[in-house]
Amino acid sequence: MGDYIVRATAANSQIRAFAATTRDLVEYARAAHNTSPVATAALGRLLTGGAMMGVMMKGEKDLLTLQVKAGGPLNGMTVTADSKGNVKGYVGNPNVVLHANDKGKLDVAGAVGVGFMNVIKDMGLKEPYMGQTVLQTSEIAEDLTYYFATSEQVPSSVGLGVLMEKDNTVKQAGGFIIQLMPFTEEAVISQLEESLKDITSVTALLEEGHTPESLLETILKGFDVEFTEKIPTQFYCNCSKERLERALISIGKKDIQEMIDDGESIEMNCHFCNKNYNFTVEELKKILKECKR
Repeated sequence: MGDYIVRATAANSQIRAFAATTRDLVEYARAAHNTSPVATAALGRLLTGGAMMGVMMKGEKDLLTLQVKAGGPLNGMTVTADSKGNVKGYVGNPNVVLHANDKGKLDVAGAVGVGFMNVIKDMGLKEPYMGQTVLQTSEIAEDLTYYFATSEQVPSSVGLGVLMEKDNTVKQAGGFIIQLMPFTEEAVISQLEESLKDITSVTALLEEGHTPESLLETILKGFDVEFTEKIPTQFYCNCSKERLERALISIGKKDIQEMIDDGESIEMNCHFCNKNYNFTVEELKKILKECKR
């Protein structure tokens, strides 16, 4: 099995936990967007966090969007995930190159910069839920930890990591989210805090051969861990020529007529997967006939 997410409970359901391995989907994103190593690491972390947060939602059609709007050279990121393990995303500037940080690691915080994170959940209600938090470290995991604590009032610990090969492909990627229920006993909290101190690097554990299951068993050592679900996860974009046709129809007759008058094919690009779609003048004429305005 390739990438997947596990859902678990521990300490008599006082703890709920998720862990994921996401190397394949992060590598797919890297190849699709031709991202630099630091851009791959930043987007890979957000994709991994988004995939796990997506499967937390219950509705078949629920959608989660994470937007990072910040002033760094990465020029922001957007990730969208559903409740079935599908996730997609892109960065504003995929070509960012920065020197390593003072720990000799990829400088994700420097690439992201200072700013905000928006968390939007579309659960089929009249209005989507939207939470916004100030980025705490711009390293993504700590920012999601802060979001859960402040916007959802759920004490959480988030760990995310992406490790690159020397040829700039993705070697390892994955993460975990540990959350405390409102009735969690103090002794359980103290024991978990001690255990989390020993977890310094998600990618180091993945490099040792850990799976999402053994990752959670290591973090939640001493608690009875019960795995409740295993969900495949993948980079999946639902774009199609038909969807882009509908987008073209929505821009109106005047603009489409101008494109036709230019006498040349147009190319439309999907931000999420970087696929290009070509529309000939003849196709534009057909689309024009469908326009109501």
